Amino acid sequence: MSTATVIRPAAAPSSTPPARNGSWITPLNLHYAAVGLLVLLNIYLLVHLFVLWSVSRNYNAEAFEQQNTELRAARAAAQPLRGLDEKLAAAGTGADAFYKDRLPQTYSEVISEFGALTRKAGVRLTGAQYTPAIVLPNSPGQLTELDIDARLSGEYRPLVQLLNSLERDKTFFVIRTVIFNGQESGAVNLRLRVTTYIRGGPPPPDSAASSSPVSSSAVAEPTAGRSTR
Repeated sequence: MSTATVIRPAAAPSSTPPARNGSWITPLNLHYAAVGLLVLLNIYLLVHLFVLWSVSRNYNAEAFEQQNTELRAARAAAQPLRGLDEKLAAAGTGADAFYKDRLPQTYSEVISEFGALTRKAGVRLTGAQYTPAIVLPNSPGQLTELDIDARLSGEYRPLVQLLNSLERDKTFFVIRTVIFNGQESGAVNLRLRVTTYIRGGPPPPDSAASSSPVSSSAVAEPTAGRSTR
């Protein structure tokens, strides 16, 4: 009986060297590494977006608060302007009433009123100088400022009463200066500067007195820088 011998062909040599035992560079590991990098990148992007959102939120809150502050300031600044038309009309009416009720139209009215107050207080008017000056020239509300430089004599109490009467009088008198010049035989000498306003222009330069005398001394109509004794 014969025995057949089978000869197997030798395996062809492989071009890829066999993988080393313990090596981590495998397709699966590379896949895991790529997935890990993507996860880290996503985490970084999420953190970055959160930081930007927080900064944007804080900035919006500050901007909103600043706008509210500016709005409140604008409202406070506009508050006095509300109803300005009505306020101007009321102010104009009040000014017209003040002009009509408390500002005289003629110089004789001022002289008479000033003299009446001195007589009522028991004070002697020894002399006075009247100096006019135009206020707001060539305007509908033109006034004449009249400065009165008066020399008075009397007891202390009547002089104080005269000052009080000038401040309370219907005619608008403004006391500018009060100077005591001394005392002679029980009488106090006083120099008084008072200002008032007259509706209209100045008087003629050489106008004569047309009103009753305000004291025992004759008093002429006011002229610029003219003194009466």
